[in-house]
Amino acid sequence: MAAYAKLHWWSNDGVRLHARDYPGDPARVPLVCLHGLTRNARDFAAFAEAHSGERRVIAVDFRGRGESGYAKDAMSYVPLTYVQDVEALLADQGIGRFAAVGTSLGGIVTMLLAGPAKGRLAGALLNDIGPEIEAAGLQRIRGYVGRGSSCPTWLHAARTIEENNRDVYPGWGLEQWLGMAKRLYRLSSGGRIVLDYDLRIAEPFRVPGAEAGPDMWGALAGLADMPVLLVRGERSDLLGEPAMARMAATLPNAERVTVAEVGHAPMLDEPVADAAIRRWLARLD
Repeated sequence: MAAYAKLHWWSNDGVRLHARDYPGDPARVPLVCLHGLTRNARDFAAFAEAHSGERRVIAVDFRGRGESGYAKDAMSYVPLTYVQDVEALLADQGIGRFAAVGTSLGGIVTMLLAGPAKGRLAGALLNDIGPEIEAAGLQRIRGYVGRGSSCPTWLHAARTIEENNRDVYPGWGLEQWLGMAKRLYRLSSGGRIVLDYDLRIAEPFRVPGAEAGPDMWGALAGLADMPVLLVRGERSDLLGEPAMARMAATLPNAERVTVAEVGHAPMLDEPVADAAIRRWLARLD
């Protein structure tokens, strides 16, 4: 496992936030990795193993996840607040130009960063997310987010995840399900295996009209002048192929890649994704 330091900084509203900081060549554009809704910085451990050393990789824990603090106000668990938290990280670390790697929710935050970070955002990788979210995927997310889950052992947690995601990763075996369990869950003080996020992140989903949000097609257009990599899982229920095609048409410097036999979302270590990422990284510098 690649070595990393722990970064801590404070949000504008007083939440102590955390990220993993993997060292790399300071002459190259660093990567800021942003995870999905119920995930955390551990999702990018393999990515950092593959790409740190050559360049700095910072894997963020959004507020309410992993080693970041929980927010007092549950209604701050929204993309625009995560953008402010990332901006606070960049200011704290004195980071000028950077590139963002965003999976799902992290991709939404990446698109929204194009505004406040204009001139500093050097490139973007959007993993299985776009300005339009498929209704089936949104319904699936509403069905599980914020529902507590605990297991007596890691094996039980792995089996639970497999039951809910075998259609997403049909080729996975027990070792991979255990790996996901250890990224998604943590060991509680009571000895149970529990989800590693604040269950209140679901509260903004319950507010009528909250899903409307900002103009995401407008946000996407902010990425037009930089290298962009669009990654989609062939089985994705969140990013449809028509939306992917429109995104590619909107962004003149974008490459699009589809990962076969994978749903939402690719792990980014699949051979086709890894090769595309290396081409994208070469364009950043």
